[in-house]
Amino acid sequence: MLKKRLIAVLILRDGQVVQSVRFKHTNVIHYDAVHAVECFNKWAVDELVMLNVSPDSTSREGFADAVRRIAGQCFVPLSAGGWINDAAYAETLLRAGADKLVLNTAFHTHCDLVQTLSARYGRQCIIGSMDVKLQVSGETTVMVNRGRDDTKIAPIDWARRMVELGAGELFFNSIDHDGARKGYHLSALQAVCQTVDVPVIAFGGVFTWQHLVDGLNAGAQAAAAANIFHYTEHSTRKAKRFLAEAGIPVRSE
Repeated sequence: MLKKRLIAVLILRDGQVVQSVRFKHTNVIHYDAVHAVECFNKWAVDELVMLNVSPDSTSREGFADAVRRIAGQCFVPLSAGGWINDAAYAETLLRAGADKLVLNTAFHTHCDLVQTLSARYGRQCIIGSMDVKLQVSGETTVMVNRGRDDTKIAPIDWARRMVELGAGELFFNSIDHDGARKGYHLSALQAVCQTVDVPVIAFGGVFTWQHLVDGLNAGAQAAAAANIFHYTEHSTRKAKRFLAEAGIPVRSE
């Protein structure tokens, strides 16, 4: 049976690990991301995702340096994303030690770049990140540009688009659930999982270990979280144990 993955997410703003609440990033958790990775290595996390949420592209060089430093301390697959809008920077992140690239707005503004990177490095290297939001109209649509611009496209249609352009995996996030401590946006997540034939990573809203179980039972191949994993008492080791006891096949510690 294919084992489910547990993924820790580092959200970096200007080089510092921050807490994310509905895409606001004001609370600094770690001033040096390497300290967080030291904990994850001990806690048996399966993979690590690094996301650059800095407000402008001048952060790219500093983020690449952070990826390089963390890759030297990280013993699991590492994915990195944020401000990837040209092939040269994508290569920079891969040379820095990233195993996969996380692309979001590029699927809206730089479709040719996504296709180029997928053809060059293989679709297994491309993670399509999608941010969904419940609109006043009652419809859930996909947002881009750090959650500021509404594509007015439904999550399942956007998911198909990302796969067609070359994504080998999807990273599902909900702006409404981000940092809200109420679990994943399960209905939208399940719809996406049922629509595509590539692995889906669930993200956004985890506050209890049961939330991880719920996301995996909704069809996700991997459960990811950020805020909850930055405190020793909420270690991935405990999360793994809970998943196993709930009957979820996970990699042993």
